[in-house]
Amino acid sequence: MANVLQYLIRSAERFPDKCAVTDDVCSYTYAEFCHLTRAIGSGLLPLTRPRQAVGVYLPKNAQAVAAFFGIQWAGCFYSVLNTELPGNRLRQIAQTLAPAVIVTCEALLPQAKEIFPDCPLVCLETLAGQAVDAEALASVQARAIDTDPIYVNFTSGSTGVPKGIVVCSRSVTDFIDCFTALFSITEQDVIANQAPFDFDVSVKDIYSAMKVGATLAVVPRELFSAPVQLMDFLCEKQATTLIWAVSALCLITGFHALDYKTPESLQKILFSGEVMPLRALKEFRKHLPDVCYVNLYGPTEITCNCTYHILEKDRDYASGIPIGIPFPN
Repeated sequence: MANVLQYLIRSAERFPDKCAVTDDVCSYTYAEFCHLTRAIGSGLLPLTRPRQAVGVYLPKNAQAVAAFFGIQWAGCFYSVLNTELPGNRLRQIAQTLAPAVIVTCEALLPQAKEIFPDCPLVCLETLAGQAVDAEALASVQARAIDTDPIYVNFTSGSTGVPKGIVVCSRSVTDFIDCFTALFSITEQDVIANQAPFDFDVSVKDIYSAMKVGATLAVVPRELFSAPVQLMDFLCEKQATTLIWAVSALCLITGFHALDYKTPESLQKILFSGEVMPLRALKEFRKHLPDVCYVNLYGPTEITCNCTYHILEKDRDYASGIPIGIPFPN
């Protein structure tokens, strides 16, 4: 299989009863999650052709992750239409993307109809209820190649016009294979996802978890304005790995949330997006001295990151944190 579906299939075979994806409402074992994604893919087959774009207008939750894989089962690529963006910007993105269909949910269907009046819509609930057409899915996957697109992320639109960055399957597998190996991410990990799904930091969360059979815990977006509940969530889920934007980590230190409760299960904190303030780094190191801290750098176009620096425990970094060395390849 020439795409990231191989990650999900192998992990479902190895760990069928292990939690694959969870949020604040529901959880799926690997067997359940794999079946759900195949049902979604089967439901999309009559609505799409291979290598077409499919928009995803869903809340940030475990079911949205299932939609991403279902879209790939159908041989298509996804682009997240962030529900928090203004309607005008979403219409601009949809006009550029020209999706074959937009996947939404029953709760958001009226809103989606208003924002995307010219786009075909389908509810995730409808797709999830489809029977799995194993033969049709296998036929589509037999024609897949590793340079097929997997997702399109749209830039912030600093010029006024959002531009889509297309990333192919080989780029993701090449990166994730070495990313998980370098930072010892295994089936024992619980990766707490902070990044919105239209931000490529989330790619590391989703596909690292699926690659190794770890658990992906999707942190509800509203918790990032409620630091106490955020700490409760991380402790409840026994999170081991944070691959977060610096701004999200600074929210924790800015509200002194680690003084309320420290997630002792954390083993790895990888950060990117901007320069890590030394004050915030020191606060984390004070509460979590044995955690492995990693500075990551890279633009969306390079597939998440191109350099990394593993912080040294006895170094104060008063002169700044290095951008690091290149990832393999």
